Amino acid sequence: MSKYKWFVAGDLDGFFGLMIDNLIQILVLVGLCIGLCGMPQEFVFRVVIPGAAISLLVGNVFYAWQAGRLAHTENRSDVTALPYGINTVSLFAFVFFVMFPVYQKTNSYEAAWSIGLLASFISGLIEFLGAFVAEKIRKATPRAALLSALAGIALTFISMDFLVRTFLNPLVAFVPFGIILLQYFGKVVFPFKIPGGLISVIAGTLLAWYSPHFSGRTLMDADALRSSWSLGLYLPVWSGGELFSAWGQADIREYLSIILPMGIFNVIGSLQNIESAEAAGDKFNTRNSLMANGLGTMVGSLFGSPFPTTIYIGHPGWKALGARAGYSSLNGVFMTLVAFLGLIGFVSKLIPVEAGMAIVLWIGIVIGAQAFEATPTRHAPAVVIGLLPALAGWGVLLIQSAFNYADPILSKAIEGTVAASKTPNIWLSAVPLDQPIFPYSLAGLLSLSQGFLLSAMVWASIATFVIDRDFKKAIVASLTGVLLSGTGFIHAYSLRGNAIITPFELNFGPFVQAYLFLAGLFLLASFLKKEPRSV
Repeated sequence: MSKYKWFVAGDLDGFFGLMIDNLIQILVLVGLCIGLCGMPQEFVFRVVIPGAAISLLVGNVFYAWQAGRLAHTENRSDVTALPYGINTVSLFAFVFFVMFPVYQKTNSYEAAWSIGLLASFISGLIEFLGAFVAEKIRKATPRAALLSALAGIALTFISMDFLVRTFLNPLVAFVPFGIILLQYFGKVVFPFKIPGGLISVIAGTLLAWYSPHFSGRTLMDADALRSSWSLGLYLPVWSGGELFSAWGQADIREYLSIILPMGIFNVIGSLQNIESAEAAGDKFNTRNSLMANGLGTMVGSLFGSPFPTTIYIGHPGWKALGARAGYSSLNGVFMTLVAFLGLIGFVSKLIPVEAGMAIVLWIGIVIGAQAFEATPTRHAPAVVIGLLPALAGWGVLLIQSAFNYADPILSKAIEGTVAASKTPNIWLSAVPLDQPIFPYSLAGLLSLSQGFLLSAMVWASIATFVIDRDFKKAIVASLTGVLLSGTGFIHAYSLRGNAIITPFELNFGPFVQAYLFLAGLFLLASFLKKEPRSV
């Protein structure tokens, strides 16, 4: 029998990191539901948040149990549960391209919410069904391709985001990050063996509340904290009737071009995270992991949450923190309690993001390092190639955010003037895409960014197979690029104002032809003489 403990000191660090991450997602969805989809705050806290909490509880408890079962089977005491939470990408996609358009058409937040429930349910069903074929995809894809695509997301959308926040508020964020570095890079043991994550969160919270004494800048608001206290009982509301009635309220086919690809992306992203966990030493069953993920999403939608869940990036980071199974179950229980008691707002006003983001920043760093450490040294160039599409995706996000920020400000500045009628809106779609900007051609940046998770896998696979001189597999990887670009899953985009839309439709454009030429090149290469490898 293994001496596996369901809760260890490292679980406390893991809990704070995962809790902060989940809390951020909850706050984002609250803002989007109220601000874009017209949902009353009471409805969001009474229906949507408890539904999301149920999905978090189901998944977190399952993955904690799964870790314990693996530990028992392999007689180990160091198994770390898969992290789990709300899918950020699906959250934005469903709000902006499914729920918000329905709200604009119907002026009914109930209609927008119900179609969101249906979209989330379908996404969960895709992941559940994808569990039966995912292992074959995983075995056919080089580890360098799976891990480098994941590392690209970790270094850009996680590490860079929180690193920028760190340098935005250095007086608050530097010390917590330093504490994390001391314990997990420097292996420093704090007095009484208090977990570094706990010390980091406490230090960050105290610095945030006392920051006016150091910089004159107030980050926290005591009045806002007091007003956010609204203790109540918000139990989950069965929403299955509204979910299935959505078939008649809106033409679901109009939104399948968003829902179906997002479901497939979720399957691929979860596969990458399962591969990342195996590279760190924990080999979980792919089918069971994906089925539980899909079930968590479907259960959440049946109880009012229109937001899919997913296996999170970062397992090796949580493992390096010393977390095992307790951090997962504790996170699920904690998020459920604060949701059911209406304390989401209070917790967010009490603990600033800056207090816990050092742990999440550490997670991103570890994921980036793993892509190189867990793959053969000769595949390092392929890993670098796999990082690049995510950099393009992050760059496009920055440009898009700049245009979204500038448009209302400039419009307000020129409002009421003669120039107002002659000055176009600051829209991304108005930019000449073939001209250099920032200083690149925006068309090239957009093409590389669209479907970057998949294109990273395609190109890292091509590079890996070429390095291994397996040109037949390089041809297959190139033909995969033909299929994905020909159906719009990668490289395809259209602009609508500042929104970047992915048109999932058949085409035989330049990317399809280019991948075909590439496949032909590798076919010719297979007949060429190969030099002996240098030792």
